[in-house]
Amino acid sequence: MLVETDGDTVLSSRGAITTGFSNSLQTVVREQVHSKTRVRYPMVRKGFLASPEHPQGVRGQDEFVRVSWDEALDLINAQHRRIRESYGPSSIFAGSYGWRSNGVLHKAATLLQRYMSLAGGYTGHLGDYSTGAAQAIMPHVVGGNEVYQQQTSWPLVLEHSDVVVLWSANPMNTLKIAWNASDEQGIPWFDKLRNSGKRLICIDPMRSETVDFFGDAGEWIAPHMGTDVALMLGIAYTLQENGWHDRDFLQRCTTGYEVFAGYLTGETDGQPKTAEWAAAICGVSAAKIRELAQLFHENTTMLMSGWGMQRQQFGEQKHWMLVTLAAMLGQIGTPGGGFGLSYHFANGGNPTRRAAVLGSMQGNVAGGTDAVDKIPVARIVEALENPGGAYQHNGLDRHFPDIRFVWWAGGANFTHHQDTNRLIRAWQKPELVVISECFWTAAARHADIVLPATTSFERNDLTMTGDYSNQHLVPMKQVVAPRDEARDDFEVFADLSERWETGGRARFTEGKTELQWLETFYDIARQRGASQQVTLPPFSEFWQANQLIEMPEIEQNAQFVRFAAFRADPDANPLKTPGGKIEIYSERIAGFGYADCPGHPMWLEPDEWHGNAEEGQLELLSAHPAHRLHSQLNYTALREQYAVAGREPLTIHPQDAQARGIADGDLVRVWNARGQVLAGAVVTEGIRPGVICLHEGAWPDLDPAAGGICKNGAVNVLTKDLPSSRLGNGCAGNTALAWLEKYNGPALTLTAFDPPASA
Repeated sequence: MLVETDGDTVLSSRGAITTGFSNSLQTVVREQVHSKTRVRYPMVRKGFLASPEHPQGVRGQDEFVRVSWDEALDLINAQHRRIRESYGPSSIFAGSYGWRSNGVLHKAATLLQRYMSLAGGYTGHLGDYSTGAAQAIMPHVVGGNEVYQQQTSWPLVLEHSDVVVLWSANPMNTLKIAWNASDEQGIPWFDKLRNSGKRLICIDPMRSETVDFFGDAGEWIAPHMGTDVALMLGIAYTLQENGWHDRDFLQRCTTGYEVFAGYLTGETDGQPKTAEWAAAICGVSAAKIRELAQLFHENTTMLMSGWGMQRQQFGEQKHWMLVTLAAMLGQIGTPGGGFGLSYHFANGGNPTRRAAVLGSMQGNVAGGTDAVDKIPVARIVEALENPGGAYQHNGLDRHFPDIRFVWWAGGANFTHHQDTNRLIRAWQKPELVVISECFWTAAARHADIVLPATTSFERNDLTMTGDYSNQHLVPMKQVVAPRDEARDDFEVFADLSERWETGGRARFTEGKTELQWLETFYDIARQRGASQQVTLPPFSEFWQANQLIEMPEIEQNAQFVRFAAFRADPDANPLKTPGGKIEIYSERIAGFGYADCPGHPMWLEPDEWHGNAEEGQLELLSAHPAHRLHSQLNYTALREQYAVAGREPLTIHPQDAQARGIADGDLVRVWNARGQVLAGAVVTEGIRPGVICLHEGAWPDLDPAAGGICKNGAVNVLTKDLPSSRLGNGCAGNTALAWLEKYNGPALTLTAFDPPASA
């Protein structure tokens, strides 16, 4: 972004790279810095301050008291020592998870863990909410996680693919963001795809922004939620019954197809997975299923999968079956064929540049203690509920630690975790909860101590763009001074390190200031660049110039084909699987004995889906929003582009709306056994009948006086908190049913973005 400032106030912001596509998320820096929702001072919950070792009051309901920075840090230091000495390092959860303020230095979770390693270790986390199921299953199947790896290059897709399928992917939303800086360089490739004349298919319960972007060039197919494996099995059966599966590829490059084929044809369970069988489950006609099988067989087909369909119960099966389908087509490792799991994220497929890549802050200090335990990130609530309890993860017997102290920095767990009310109950159990935050999120409101953090516009940093492409090296110069008493996490943890031990600040900082660290990371990039024949100017010149540096293209990378070497000679280029090949049947997974993740991909009925819905229940989709990054920016004026009746919009099909007497723009109540929310109805044929959508990321705004209803439409008040399976323990946020009615109750004022009265 380019940010315009007079030195004290942010005036405007816009994208720094011309792409021809606008990105609304780049326009609201002013509101981020100057928001009324900012945490302005260190704050302590009143009941905690009165008696830190035996707190009074209830988290989330208590008032806050302003304290000085020294008071706040002294309080944290004293309670940290007490808890660590009483219960050991595993009792301290510092596995903060979430998106981040960009940059290679000021990453809150990394700095927190660096401090905790100096103090003697902590409990961390495994996996993530984005791809928890897929990243666990893919190493068993293809030897790598695939979700965070470079894809077959876009130039080859445009040259060689005949059919491109976006399965549970909406790149027009998700390419606005990236883990490193967002440069939107993936969107022009999809624009070229739109104008390529290729057959484009989007498989999604809702008509996404990408379907609209493709227009007449694309086809939208809407299965029931959670039924993608059944749809794929119907296609696979059609390939098999017509002899369209690639026997040579299956024999040379895979193991276990015969076992899977026994299931596919019904030999093992008596149920052939025919197109008709699949149609009855997924709601896509048998004729369409057969048409897709023939289309994929007769053409070079690229299956571009998103991640939403694996954020479900049995999510591991989705991508395992996708790979199995691609293997049956026999096109894996060909230019333009096979599958790809990150074309929709951070410009996967945009060719990697010949780059000078920045160094970054390491997680722990010299001589420090790294994580002494880790829990799957999506099972934090169970860990709090069941200390010492046994659980399975990826074939291992594990036990939850006894967590007494939670420090969350750089994430909004109250927004991204499922079943908010269950989380609130579990969140009362630790003895100390500290939140480092820029804004009064629900997590901050449920803390004992809240520390005001700077935004990334109030400090200096460096970053790359593109994640896979390393296309640009970007200076992130401080735009304005920190607001009120906000401080950089780097300085906060340095101060705490000195309180922990004499000389701790020097150990934490290694004697370097912010700019000295940035120069160190930049010099690492200069060294790496030299090996790539990329020359960077001295740091002082780069910093003074304040211009991004674009890395040179390399023709070889524009010809990259994922799995090409493996396909050409599987024996000489084995995958990192037990047999060196694609594992359609995994003896290792079968040996775990998990009913929720058997030894080959299977259709497993979710706990909540249309097949067991009660009268009037609808399937609940929690898709990625267009004008937020998850929960980031929910408080900004971008809400005016999507809010309905002042609430989060709820997408509903006309026949479902008519059956409930709901009109476009009505305020509606959505509920199930887990909770209830208010939302604004958007009545459209752009969603499958029987499905409703509340985009994830709305800030929870629960009103105890109104039965605990969430006034802002936060979907995770309604979603089910269960693991995808015992293999991956990923989140299953897209497994939920709910009822819906027009709201005729008392008017309720939105308060999600108002700071606590005492703040």
